[in-house]
Amino acid sequence: MKILYTNFHHGSGGGHFTYINGLAKAMAARHEVSIASPAGSQLHAMAEADPALHAFAIDFSNNFKRLWPARRALAKILRDERFDIVHVNGSPDHRLVMLAMAGMGRQRPRVVYTKHNNLPISGLGASIRAHFATDRTICTCLEARRILEASPYARTGLVDVLLGVDTGFFTPADARQAAEARTALLPGLAPDTLVLGSNAGTSEYKGWLDLLQAISLLPFEQRNRLHVVLAGRPPRDDLLQRVDALGLRPQLTLTGLLADVRPVLRAMDVGFVLSHKEMASYAGREMMAMGKPVIVSDVGGLPELLEPGVQGWRVPAHAPERIAAVLKEILADPASIAVRGAAARERCVTNYSMETVVARMESVYAALLEER
Repeated sequence: MKILYTNFHHGSGGGHFTYINGLAKAMAARHEVSIASPAGSQLHAMAEADPALHAFAIDFSNNFKRLWPARRALAKILRDERFDIVHVNGSPDHRLVMLAMAGMGRQRPRVVYTKHNNLPISGLGASIRAHFATDRTICTCLEARRILEASPYARTGLVDVLLGVDTGFFTPADARQAAEARTALLPGLAPDTLVLGSNAGTSEYKGWLDLLQAISLLPFEQRNRLHVVLAGRPPRDDLLQRVDALGLRPQLTLTGLLADVRPVLRAMDVGFVLSHKEMASYAGREMMAMGKPVIVSDVGGLPELLEPGVQGWRVPAHAPERIAAVLKEILADPASIAVRGAAARERCVTNYSMETVVARMESVYAALLEER
């Protein structure tokens, strides 16, 4: 198959980058794979650097003056390359693909759409894209399916293909590796300190301040046995001021952006994704693949990530008191961390491995081509 993945994001692209990067590299082992993304984006740089991929620089802009030159450029690529599948990942790239396919008739590629956010779908544009430029729609979690079933995309055929992570890359650390990672990241930390960590991001809606507020509610002796590590962009100054107001800045370590998050994941005991809004979480899967039990909020696609009490804990969003109760439970029974961590790893390998996801996606593509 000839497959084109599209992405409109300039810069890093966050979860979109992780999604397309993983699929494209895995599919390239058996198919001819190309990526169309803005010049200067992280995704375009990755595609250019990988000899197994073909890179096309396309600006999926909402600007009217830039839209039409981009449409002409993409139309030429589609006609010259004759892709079997175009997999779109957002409204701007979906719209441009639709415009670029105009006039291709039965020669047009089959279009697969993945919805990545949990925003409701409405408006004439979505109806037009669903009707004229979507042959199959991917649900990355049950929350995505709920939103899509109530949208014009329901008619395209919804297929469940969960987010996947490389469980061979994200593997549990042995005791020596964990100790070395902890010493390197947190020198001088007391051995009995429980390290809570996350690579889910540092925006306010990611809920990490709820965790710190929960820690502030604990008795002094319990509070001092906890340390929090955040990987990602430095938080806004006003958010750090709130940490200072809680008196917990000494118990917070900020790593900044990392090319490889595994050393941080090795150093921590328990992960958390306490977002106030979230479709699905790569970070949660990566932590689970590393053998870490995870505390998740009950929003979007996060609840289905784990079974409460088996691979981790589930709490309401915006609920520091409930998080504090979980922290007390963990501190009272630290032996449960390893048991739940092993269960988290097993669940990730069974349900979220990249091999499983790629095989499922490949079957979606193949079925579409059989329908032509």
